[in-house]
Amino acid sequence: MNIIKPARLKKGDTIGILATSGPIRQDGMPILTAVDYFKKSGYKTVVSNDIYKEDRYLAGSDETRLKDLHEFFENSQINAIICLRGGYGALRLINKIDYSIIRNNPKIFCGYSDVTALSLMFLKRSGLITYSGPMIMSDFAEPERSNYTMNEFFKAVSSDKYSIHGANIIKHGKAKGILWGGNLSTVVSLCGLDFIPDEPFIFFAEDINEPVYKIDKMFRQLLNIDKFRENIKGLCLGDFSNTDNKEWLLKLFMELADELNIPASVGFKFSHTACKTTVPIGASAILNGKELFIHE
Repeated sequence: MNIIKPARLKKGDTIGILATSGPIRQDGMPILTAVDYFKKSGYKTVVSNDIYKEDRYLAGSDETRLKDLHEFFENSQINAIICLRGGYGALRLINKIDYSIIRNNPKIFCGYSDVTALSLMFLKRSGLITYSGPMIMSDFAEPERSNYTMNEFFKAVSSDKYSIHGANIIKHGKAKGILWGGNLSTVVSLCGLDFIPDEPFIFFAEDINEPVYKIDKMFRQLLNIDKFRENIKGLCLGDFSNTDNKEWLLKLFMELADELNIPASVGFKFSHTACKTTVPIGASAILNGKELFIHE
């Protein structure tokens, strides 16, 4: 795969705020809070004209969200795109996107949860490194936003080499590959498509409100794909918040590491919570114990 690295973010650049998934209330205040934060941090912003559109549980129709996505990538004045929120809707777009637009106009693209579907398909069909990281509503628009989350985001989009750390090793070893993964349930929603990397990868994952048996089931869906089994070289596990049994979850992760015979660590800050790290999907990485060294 020809991996495309977007230009680093620098002061004075323009950040586009785009709705790809679920809708928000039309009071405007959270968006203004985020815009003000970026302005004070030294960045300009462009907000989609359709940011308050609603179509049932979607931020406007598929046609509207697709048009905005294409326009934001084609707009040469926009240096980075940060998604509004998750929810649902990205999966409806992936077979309608013109991936040549993404490939020919590479730029920073960031989001998590439902946005994972877009990030993985951008990498697969365009080769673009994207970022699993904070979004507008859950992070940048929060009056008491997490300093850790903000610092990790700006570090990731402005640096070429840095490390992030987990809490505990569950299987020792060293692994090399591209970073690939995100929200587990969204990753699994892509099953049936050609979405698994053709090269070795280190799989990172997180989720929320899922019982352990469903997490087991989702991993089994992926393990039933030959290319996934062949190319996974390491496992980095984040926060699986509000699950039903932490002891069972750890046992499951240990079983997976033993079955695949790959290095694995847990306790990374991949998360739906306020405190989260930012991960470049598609960047080269080395997992060595609890350290994940990223070199884009």
